[in-house]
Amino acid sequence: MAKSPDKTSPGYTPPSSPEAEQSVLGAILVRPGCLDDLIEQLSPDDFYREAHARIYMAMLGLYNRNEPVDLITVTQRLDEAGWLEGVGGRVFLAALSEQVGFATNVLYYAQVVHDKALLRRLLDAVQQIAGACFAPVEDVRDFLNGVEQQIFEIIQARQQKGGARLLRDLMQPVLEKIEELYTRKIELTGLSTGHADLDRMTGGFQDEDLIILAGRPGQGKTGLGLNICSNMSLQGVPTLFYSLEMSYDQLVRRLLASEGKIDTLRLRDGRLRPDEWSALQSAAGRLMDAPVFIDDAPTITFPEIHSRTRRLVAQAGIRFVVIDYLQRVKSRGRSKAEEVGAVAQGAKTMAKELKIPVLLMSQLNRDCESRDDKRPLLQDLKSSGDVEQEGDLVAFIYRDDYYDEDSERKGIAEIIIRKHRNGPCGTVELGFDAASVTFRDLSRETEPPTHWQEQENE
Repeated sequence: MAKSPDKTSPGYTPPSSPEAEQSVLGAILVRPGCLDDLIEQLSPDDFYREAHARIYMAMLGLYNRNEPVDLITVTQRLDEAGWLEGVGGRVFLAALSEQVGFATNVLYYAQVVHDKALLRRLLDAVQQIAGACFAPVEDVRDFLNGVEQQIFEIIQARQQKGGARLLRDLMQPVLEKIEELYTRKIELTGLSTGHADLDRMTGGFQDEDLIILAGRPGQGKTGLGLNICSNMSLQGVPTLFYSLEMSYDQLVRRLLASEGKIDTLRLRDGRLRPDEWSALQSAAGRLMDAPVFIDDAPTITFPEIHSRTRRLVAQAGIRFVVIDYLQRVKSRGRSKAEEVGAVAQGAKTMAKELKIPVLLMSQLNRDCESRDDKRPLLQDLKSSGDVEQEGDLVAFIYRDDYYDEDSERKGIAEIIIRKHRNGPCGTVELGFDAASVTFRDLSRETEPPTHWQEQENE
């Protein structure tokens, strides 16, 4: 292992390449048009030498005002700013255009400058972290989350920024994907929920999508979320379930009851019949090796969720995340509405960053219960503005027998999709057994589910 350099020694210099910095500046003077490519790749902060950073700032100032960028205009700009002598004067500027290797290699030189800047930022972060470790730390968990976020931001900075690309360059991979789906007759483009009708309507849960599942307390949100998690994991998909309301023990019992179709109360009390004991053992055997991760931290913040998920995606290959539920997650905000909005925005950002679907549970306000038809609407979401906006798919769970025990629709749960950015809206019916909190398909037929409603999405 290489020995760390001694920063106190006279010969120590942080990671930098003055030659590459000068080559970039010289290339701009020789071929100003290269700024079109450089402006998104390099910032003045990427230059180690302050003189080089000021010269680049002068060049950017001219470029942004649509003025010529050449030796005369750059010299004049620096002189007006009072920086000319500090950067080396006219002689130094004139020599820059002579020191460049090949102006056509400017992107290579710029990459060297950017990479050295990343190394310096990483070094600064490590030094700050080391210093902070010796200071009083009130909450080690918050401290570690901050450290991880600091390092992650540096890692993110090395990734290329998005930009406009020609349609024909973007079309080929899309056509190849469509051809694969057509050739292999693939019905799902996302992860299967384990429910055929729901899969047909959604195409499966798509990578980068934020799926909102909302309902009144007691309708079965947690049960459905666990059910989808176990269905995916039994197909070999690593899943992660955050529960801010139920403990590990309660969640495991729920999973066993659902998978074994066992009454949760009998399972809780241990009053099992021989057939139920056999079902329990079979369910435990199936779930034992299922890649389901459960986190039951009751006071977790969203930055902690983001941090833990990022780590588990890297370590365990997590492909699907459930957060139960939105209103209990802590975030920064002056009001509850702002806090809920920040969590919804964070969940969408996490889904896009990690390229996985995220299922976010949400409570509903009481407005739906004052209507004759109590099926939820988008406006029934608590602090609905940001939640509705961030969701790629917004669905509600509704059971008639929740309000009327003698309902003719007893044992049926409606999954009502009110918003779907990439597909139809409508209602999927699932069978629901309240005793074991089990959801099942009512039909395995191939035709579209009942209540299919094509709707325009805003």
